[in-house]
Amino acid sequence: MTIKTLAAKDTTLAPTRPKSAVGSGVGLAGLAALLIWIVVARALNVEHPEYELSGKWYALGAVFACGLPMVLWSLCVDKVHRNPTTGIDWDAAPKPLREMRDISLTKLAGLWTTWLMIGAVYCIGRWYWSGAYSFTTEVLLHKLLGIYVYAWLFILSIPYVLWIDTRLTESKDGAWALGAWLIGEQKADWDAINAHLRSWAVKGFFLAFMISIVPGGYHQIVEESWSFVTERLVNLTNWLISFMFVIDVSLATVGYLLTAKPLDAHIRSATPYAAGWVAALICYPPFVLMTNGGPLDYHQATAEWNVWMDGHPVLMTITAFWLVFLTGCYAWATMAFGIRFSNLTDRGILTSGPYALTKHPAYLSKNLFWWLSTLPFLVTTHSYVDAIRNTALLACVSGVYYWRARTEEWHLRNDPIFVEYEAWMAEHGVITSRLKRVLGF
Repeated sequence: MTIKTLAAKDTTLAPTRPKSAVGSGVGLAGLAALLIWIVVARALNVEHPEYELSGKWYALGAVFACGLPMVLWSLCVDKVHRNPTTGIDWDAAPKPLREMRDISLTKLAGLWTTWLMIGAVYCIGRWYWSGAYSFTTEVLLHKLLGIYVYAWLFILSIPYVLWIDTRLTESKDGAWALGAWLIGEQKADWDAINAHLRSWAVKGFFLAFMISIVPGGYHQIVEESWSFVTERLVNLTNWLISFMFVIDVSLATVGYLLTAKPLDAHIRSATPYAAGWVAALICYPPFVLMTNGGPLDYHQATAEWNVWMDGHPVLMTITAFWLVFLTGCYAWATMAFGIRFSNLTDRGILTSGPYALTKHPAYLSKNLFWWLSTLPFLVTTHSYVDAIRNTALLACVSGVYYWRARTEEWHLRNDPIFVEYEAWMAEHGVITSRLKRVLGF
């Protein structure tokens, strides 16, 4: 009996891992460009400190520096614009502009209304005008060629929408449904409108946050001298951790910027589950619960990890290695998305890289990092109450991320690719399958 016959008779063959929506080369291209930008910025910062190459605008420049090669790789190597999931038929002749004009204008009405709603939130929310968020406001109010950035968005949206509508196989999307309802052209299609508004709520909320935190770690990476970085193991560890977070933040910001159909990076759906929104939003300002003094603040009377290991060089070295390794895994999980990183959304299912090991590598590595770096059961007050409280609160934080993971899975199960991936992961995931065997599931 041949192998082919055996396979045909075997109806219990293990599921195969579906192809990942993003190739590994995209993130690597962005990482390479980011490294070059940082190396050049550090070199020039020493000779020309007056240029302030560690400043916030150069940090934003690093985002664009890593974004451009990722776009080029996606288009020229992966040819993502040819994917059927873009909804664009490049082989068909473009539809006449005169036939699509009314649809495009209606869509622009819906799109601009959405942007005005997001802008209203930015104006009303006081947190967008202070602290780190003030940089986001500064970016939107920055002038290019005498015109505000937000005004350019309105201007450039006109030719883009007119062009893309001539290529789309289906032009009447959520933005069109909102515009058609606003101008009284048709009754409200609330399913389409709500889906549209959810997607833009994700982009509006998280893009503002990502831009606000871009300068922080970048300043440290470019500004700190090598003599200081290499002086002590702790300095080197903290620098490497910051570097990993710069990778994460820079590439994630690119993901929120490039939600475009020609790149097959559009938001296919944002979670409709309120639990998913709550679980995610309590991890970010202004709703964050884990901040200093917050309900889930687990830092009462804690000290840095190196304080407890002072005088134990071997233990300190091992801990430093694992902290950098875990942060590297976290950055790797973001890099694997290429130009598609986004919370609360389906923009294509990732199945390779760290996502071949576990469904939630970022959450797993992030929480392990917090436990190892904080050691909440050790406190400077020698109080059992503080130790127990910190440990319990950090356990609650980990529980929040478990909740986030579960709600994300609820949403992604609407995508048949994720269902296939989840079935494969249950049997073959290095972490998932082994954990099931250990626990006897």
